[in-house]
Amino acid sequence: MPTTKQDSKQPRSKFYELLQGQVHNEFHASQQYTALAVWFDNEDLPELAKFFYAQAIEERNHAMALVQYMMDTDHHVTIPSTGEVRNEFSSAKELAELALEQEKEVTSDIKTLTKAARSEDDFLGEQFMQWFLKEQVEEVATMSTLVNVFERADGNLFEVERFVHKHLRGDDADDDMPEVAGGKL
Repeated sequence: MPTTKQDSKQPRSKFYELLQGQVHNEFHASQQYTALAVWFDNEDLPELAKFFYAQAIEERNHAMALVQYMMDTDHHVTIPSTGEVRNEFSSAKELAELALEQEKEVTSDIKTLTKAARSEDDFLGEQFMQWFLKEQVEEVATMSTLVNVFERADGNLFEVERFVHKHLRGDDADDDMPEVAGGKL
C-alpha cells in the first residue's frame, strides 16, 4: 500500500491541537461576522454592513493563515464545520457588543496558543503567534470603540454610520500578515 503525504505528517503537540481548534474559531468568527453584516444590510445600514463583511473576510484570512502555517510545518490540517451562529438581535448595539465579546474570546485563545508554543519550546510557533497577538490588540480596540460609539450615539444609527464611514474604513494592506493558504481575499 503506497504511503501518502498525509501519512508522514508530524505528530500533534498540544500547540498544534490548539492551532487546529483555532482554525475552527476563526472560521466561526467569519460566519458570525457575515451574520452581523447581513443583519446590518437588511436594516439599511450600509456602512456597518460593509465593515462587518470586511471583518468576515479578515477572519477567513486568519483561518487560512493558520492552515498555511500547519501545512508549512508538515502537520495534518482538518477543515472544520463552523457551528451555529447568532442571527437574531433586538438592537444594533447588541451586534457590536457580540463582536467585542467574540474578539476578547479570540484574544484569550491566541494567548493560550502562544503559551502552549512557549511551554513546548516551539520557537517557530511562538514567533508565528506574535502577529496574531498584535492583531488582537487592534481588533479588541476597534470593537471597544464601536461599542462606545453606539452608546454615545444614543440610538442615532446614522451617527454610528457616519463614524464607521469616516473612521473604520481600514486599510487592507497588512504586509506583515502571515501567508494565507490559497491567497488572501
